[in-house]
Amino acid sequence: MATPAVQKAVAPKKNVAQFLWEAKTKGGEVKKGEMEASDVEAVNARLKSLGLNPTKVRKKSALDGDIVLPGLGGVTGKDILIFTRQFATMIDAGLPLVQCLDILASQMDNPAFKKVLFAIKGKVEQGSTFADALKDHPKVFDELYTQLCAAGEVGGILDSILNRLAAYREKNEKLKAKVKGAMTYPAIVLLVALGVTSLLLLKVTPVFAKMFADFGSQLPGPTQFVVDMSEWAQGNWYYVLGTIIVLVVSFSWSYRNPKGRKFWDKVFLKAPLFGPVVRKVAVARFTRTLGTMLSSGVPILDALDVTAKTAGNRTVEESIYYVRGKISEGKNIAGPLADTKVFPSMVVQMIGVGEATGAMDTMLNKIADFYDDEVDAAVGALTSMIEPIMMVFLGGVVGGFLIAMYLPIFSIAGAIQ
Repeated sequence: MATPAVQKAVAPKKNVAQFLWEAKTKGGEVKKGEMEASDVEAVNARLKSLGLNPTKVRKKSALDGDIVLPGLGGVTGKDILIFTRQFATMIDAGLPLVQCLDILASQMDNPAFKKVLFAIKGKVEQGSTFADALKDHPKVFDELYTQLCAAGEVGGILDSILNRLAAYREKNEKLKAKVKGAMTYPAIVLLVALGVTSLLLLKVTPVFAKMFADFGSQLPGPTQFVVDMSEWAQGNWYYVLGTIIVLVVSFSWSYRNPKGRKFWDKVFLKAPLFGPVVRKVAVARFTRTLGTMLSSGVPILDALDVTAKTAGNRTVEESIYYVRGKISEGKNIAGPLADTKVFPSMVVQMIGVGEATGAMDTMLNKIADFYDDEVDAAVGALTSMIEPIMMVFLGGVVGGFLIAMYLPIFSIAGAIQ
């Protein structure tokens, strides 16, 4: 049954808009916030009833939306993690919700996050629940966060839920960092190899080619091949650059398209080197998310729905929805999980044991801890495997070029002797 606050949020409102306001307290402190009202007079009246003296009130425009751009002053995962930890501590200490939000928003260094927190505080002051206020900012607080906070508010255990959320996000951020670390090194080496190859073909080889032309003798096969490649690159470099741009844009567009995303996610799961890592990351995320939600008192069907949406892989997402459908028909979780062929048999069996013993949330968190270690080992193995391959590739490019360029010089030296 929906709470009155939820019913109020769902019901359509007529002639209502969002207003941004500034006001002063009796002590002269400046306060800022956001309020939903019919007009400016209603905002002023509401602020005065709260003991505030309005100084500026204006209607919110489209330009006042949340700015959430990663790397450009947006809200990062670390920002949300720190906020959640501090918020949990303050709630646990017995501070009122609005006061906690006011303190955290006031001391927030990130301007985008500060704006979001003040907006949430303003909505809570109007009588909204904390979870409903979070739903206005889906780019910052995902559905998992809002669902767990809603469960915490209903059960009166918001501080415990926030601590679980902080622990969950902390482990999730570490998982992301591991995967990014594994991808960064080969990407950098590949870019360096492409840069070095381009420099050799476009700048260095023409100098040698001119020198060899002055000799007037026939060039060895490897040298002629490099010279021909250099001439082709100088005349067609824009085609190569254009092809690379088209491929990158096409992949980006395809990955954003639902059908394309589904195709690429399936490819990533089955890829020779990266596939096992992707699969282990997916299992760790699935078990961690589902375990956190079940231990917080969220019903399993709702928990699976949120877990599917936060899976990060369309193949895994479809598998979770399949399991959810079977459970809604009255089946247990282990059988449908095995049918998907996505989750390892050990995971399926352990979840089945957890379900049979009534401790599935505990079992899921144990599996997540185990797979966190598995991801560590897989990433380490992948890095140790890729590193020599990339170094041999880069060394082969530079070494092959040097040999090709010096072969004619050795030939000339031999002829002179």
